[in-house]
Amino acid sequence: MMLNMDPAIINALREDVTSEDVSTNAIMRQPQLGKAELICKQDGIICGLDVFARVFEILEEEAHFETTYADGDEVKKGQLIGVIYADIRTLLTGERTALNFLQRMSGIATNTNKMVKILEGKHTTLLDTRKTTPGLRIFEKYAVRCGGATNHRYNLSDCVMMKDNHICAAGSITKAVQMAREYVSFVTQIEVECETLEQVTEAAACGADVIMLDNMDNETMRKAVKIIDGRAKTECSGNVTAERLLEIADIGVDFVSSGALTYASPAMDISLKNLTAL
Repeated sequence: MMLNMDPAIINALREDVTSEDVSTNAIMRQPQLGKAELICKQDGIICGLDVFARVFEILEEEAHFETTYADGDEVKKGQLIGVIYADIRTLLTGERTALNFLQRMSGIATNTNKMVKILEGKHTTLLDTRKTTPGLRIFEKYAVRCGGATNHRYNLSDCVMMKDNHICAAGSITKAVQMAREYVSFVTQIEVECETLEQVTEAAACGADVIMLDNMDNETMRKAVKIIDGRAKTECSGNVTAERLLEIADIGVDFVSSGALTYASPAMDISLKNLTAL
């Protein structure tokens, strides 16, 4: 993950410091070792600790972070998560960028975990989507996993997903699946997005591996699952809320995907406090 996350962290730092940190440089003219405490201000699932530390390490090779927690751990309001040691100038300059990553990732992990717990004991698996912040997908999909859910495809190279416009371009679901079978490796799964029962019938008949039931009400989904009858995996997508999860799971779909895990999760409240010179 490190090779992939460093460019994004560097870009975030460049966004925050175009020439210099004038506030810090105005008051800190000389090097001074210091430390600051990372404190949780609400209950949740912590995620992004390595990313948090890496921000400071990029700014200063000698920076180091001490913690007894790991990504995916439950944390409580008021807990000391860890201590970051570095030049005070590094701590001040990197604080906001490091917290932005940590708060965002922990928020996604926390919200995801709440939905995962609703599905405990059920056959249905919770998935994310590609509705991620541009440039930050690696962090956000990792946070989903830390929250206990499973990643859908990472990008367009991972699997074939025939959505409505692909089907229009191909001419039909059957043609789209046939052309995909001819083009990709036998190990590549083919998923088809269906909005109607007629489309579900066609997708199941032409051998789709996964059939997405897109924005269907519960009764229509029940009929779709019956039509598919185990010939393909089923995925529910669209208007997926915590309130609907149990109803969807009871219908018997294999997967339920929610873009809201990444695009609508609120940031978790975490602070860097008690800066001290050493």
